[in-house]
Amino acid sequence: MKSNLFVQQKYPFERYDPVIQKSILFRRVTMEKDLEQLHSWMHEKHVIPYWKLNISLEKYKVHLQKFLQDDHQTLLVGELDGVPMSYWESYWVKGDIIGNYYAFDEYDQGIHLLIGPTDFLGKGFTYPLLMTILQKKFQVPETNKIIAEPDIRNEKMIYVFKKCGFQPVMEVELSDKSALLMECERNVFERRWTDWKMKKF
Repeated sequence: MKSNLFVQQKYPFERYDPVIQKSILFRRVTMEKDLEQLHSWMHEKHVIPYWKLNISLEKYKVHLQKFLQDDHQTLLVGELDGVPMSYWESYWVKGDIIGNYYAFDEYDQGIHLLIGPTDFLGKGFTYPLLMTILQKKFQVPETNKIIAEPDIRNEKMIYVFKKCGFQPVMEVELSDKSALLMECERNVFERRWTDWKMKKF
């Protein structure tokens, strides 16, 4: 399945967002370039409760290597005007543990994300970043649904997902968290995307 879809999901992917007047870029994570930076983000106070990866550099290197070798997901760094400031895990539901919790379609996709540097918190950047990566993911024509499963305590992230068009489905108990399963249908997202570009938000 995936080999035919990589054309639509090639990275780096860049677009200028006229609403926030910044260039948004998503590129693949590499061990050489990103290990230490991602490790430092995992030790930020706002990240620790939800990611639980505030571990040693050696242990995090093992974790990251394992994730980089997992072909059901793509690890990305999000940049604003050339500054790395977010981490993303873009994945196929088929092959992911969350697929055990609902009747998924073969081309359903999912997303995890975090904002790293505290300087980028509370500035309204998460919404345009998430909208941009969703627009990229929906470039796979067979994909009609994208899901997320934020920690049920993460009210700010749940709010942003809802703003992007995600609807709550149900609470699920995962191995590392109590999560809210949410889904975003293509037609709902496309309306939100149009509104964003027309500054109706």
